[in-house]
Amino acid sequence: MSKLNENLKTLNECFFHWEKNTPNNIFLRQPQGENWKTLTYAEAGQEARKMTSALIKMGLKKGDHIGISSKNCYHWILADLAILMGGFVSVPFYPSLTKDQLNEVIIKADLKAIFCGKYDNWGDRSEAVPDDVHVIRFPHYEGNAKVDIGNEWNELINSNVPFEENYIPDFNDLWTILFTSGTTGTPKGVMHTHKAPALIFHNENKTNFIGFNRLKDFRFFSFLPLNHVAERLGVESPCFYYGGTISFAQSLETFAKNLQETQPTFLFAVPRIWTKFYLGVLSKMPQKKLDTLLKIPIVSGFIKKKLRTALGLRDAQIVATGAAITPKYLKDWYARLGLNLVEAYGMTEVCGSITNGPKKETPSDSVGEPVPSCQIKVDPETQEILMASPWMMKGYYKDSDLTAKVLIDGWMHSGDRGWIDDNGFLRVVGRVKDSFKTSKGQFIIPNPIEEKLAQNDIIEQVCVAGLTTPQPVALVNLSEIALTIDKEKIEKILQVELEKTNATLSGYQKVSTIVINKEIWSESNQMLTPTLKIRRGKIDENYNSKYLAWHEASEKVVWEA
Repeated sequence: MSKLNENLKTLNECFFHWEKNTPNNIFLRQPQGENWKTLTYAEAGQEARKMTSALIKMGLKKGDHIGISSKNCYHWILADLAILMGGFVSVPFYPSLTKDQLNEVIIKADLKAIFCGKYDNWGDRSEAVPDDVHVIRFPHYEGNAKVDIGNEWNELINSNVPFEENYIPDFNDLWTILFTSGTTGTPKGVMHTHKAPALIFHNENKTNFIGFNRLKDFRFFSFLPLNHVAERLGVESPCFYYGGTISFAQSLETFAKNLQETQPTFLFAVPRIWTKFYLGVLSKMPQKKLDTLLKIPIVSGFIKKKLRTALGLRDAQIVATGAAITPKYLKDWYARLGLNLVEAYGMTEVCGSITNGPKKETPSDSVGEPVPSCQIKVDPETQEILMASPWMMKGYYKDSDLTAKVLIDGWMHSGDRGWIDDNGFLRVVGRVKDSFKTSKGQFIIPNPIEEKLAQNDIIEQVCVAGLTTPQPVALVNLSEIALTIDKEKIEKILQVELEKTNATLSGYQKVSTIVINKEIWSESNQMLTPTLKIRRGKIDENYNSKYLAWHEASEKVVWEA
């Protein structure tokens, strides 16, 4: 497959290139039961052009803000493409936002229209959309909730002719506003111009830092939220630039099957997903047996191929991880299968990653080295990681005061704590604000302790806490592997794990108790962010009143009552 040349190009120009030169190549693949609905570049272009015409007929003008609220699907990409073609500004949201949260960002973003698509449940969200905001609802996806307001997508497509202009935006025009709340819950609209993705892929074409130029076939699988900067710049944008194919998952239940049927050449996933894959393998083949088989030369190659195929990674040449820090043990485990997890560390504010670890010699406990043209440094007093890149955000939408607080003298203050080794590799220790003080007045940085405990395969999630206790406590969710083990054995395994972990810690850091929580942390109960990072504030809010009693318990392993 041919690649676009190295000249700086907007996403619009890239799509128009493939639409003209490879019109019959498959662009989008959407699973529908046992079959796949496919759209070529020409078909996708025609449908998006008709939607652009519909938006213009509604009275929208270049520069107007248009929202997208949906789980990943091919209509998400078509909607984004229609926004690009019309010179509008895309403002995508998490589909999990509640009515009040959705209303807040619609108003804050000054939306003129919004696309509403796949939802687990629609509920009362119709009340979130002001009367003067146009709504376009995607065709109903079987198994998902029905949106009950707005104009139906296919009706608009059937009643409009394709928009003929190949509109090319100015590099300094606003491309998108990405609302990010992360673990804080306060929505911030990060503004990026069309220059940001153009520079990022121009830079990659010149340096081949990540390795996209090595790929002969660009098959992407999209399942992380497309409104998140990682999926937007790690899946959608490279597909536009390199002329690839994006496949989707139909549902959580069909995820594994859809991934196996796609066998992407590039896959981006967050650490929680990599952990799920890892635990899934160990539930069928214990680590000791796997270790033995991987030591046998002829058998080893067969086992690696079989496992990679089962995971949907048979053809994967680049496997990326990010959005949260990936533990060293996970990277080491995948490396034994011949998969080098390329960690991408960055922020929405720097339009994706600022460091990456694509080289084999990258230490597995680091997040790599700076992307070419980017810079990092660590504040000597606070150990906060500072970032600078040519594709930094323009600022937070309608919030110059907050912009000035985090963007100082061209350096983005990340809020992360870390250090840089003598070879330029960055280690991230955790969030500056994640550290907490015990009742003894000692500061605890939880992330390194959590990584040690999480290596045990009966633990799926762990959060070290203890704002009111003399020593920290560790809250855990058990993995599916633990379901096959009786309660007494689970307690013994965790007691041994606790002793092993504490042996590596200073006195004030030692964990007094492991608490097995009843409730599985998820996005739906607000314990996890949409990118599956722990919301420490929510966990403290839910459990803080119990920390001291758990700390004072006579047992080292406690089951939540």
